[in-house]
Amino acid sequence: MEIIGKVKKLFESQKFDSGFRKREIVITTEEPYPQNILIEFIQDKVDLLENIRPKDKIKVFINIRGREWTNPEGVIKYFNSIQGWKIEDYSPGSSKKTSAISPSLSSDDFDDLPF
Repeated sequence: MEIIGKVKKLFESQKFDSGFRKREIVITTEEPYPQNILIEFIQDKVDLLENIRPKDKIKVFINIRGREWTNPEGVIKYFNSIQGWKIEDYSPGSSKKTSAISPSLSSDDFDDLPF
């Protein structure tokens, strides 16, 4: 899947004691009812955001992930996340591209999540 839009916000990189890295970005879509979409980049994919700036028009290739979690009271909750794995500049006439080689993430990528 992919999302095209302008970068609204770039958050700072986060690094956890476990070595897990994460950085989030908000993309505003350009459609009749624009949406602000939060996309996270994890581990080595964080590096894809090094040259991205607010107001850049980009295409982000994404995977949608879901998790099940049981809270201390035994109640099961479900969480979704949108994870980016490749970015392309989508400005007219631009040839700049930033991409990742591997589009797939394995379940091992989630073993270091901080929750």
